[in-house]
Amino acid sequence: MFCKHTQNKFAIHDSKFKILFTFAHLKKGGVYIMLIIPIKDGENIDRALKRYKRKFDKTGTVRQLRARTAFIKPSVTNRIKIQKAAYIQNMRDNLES
Repeated sequence: MFCKHTQNKFAIHDSKFKILFTFAHLKKGGVYIMLIIPIKDGENIDRALKRYKRKFDKTGTVRQLRARTAFIKPSVTNRIKIQKAAYIQNMRDNLES
């Protein structure tokens, strides 16, 4: 089904029930995630789409999809984690002094 508001064939806007919902395409723990955004009476569709986008970003679907496009060696991921931790520690040290 195609939603004319989101331009997404996987999102459904049902005016009868006033709900905007879609399936996140990646699995989390073997279960597909379904996002449901209830639309309040008199609420603008743009506001509901904004809430949908925010909720969709929190699921991390796009981040996970981009990470899976290419294999990253464990040593590289560990190095990136260490660099991020060092950066955060430097920021905290600079704030304290």
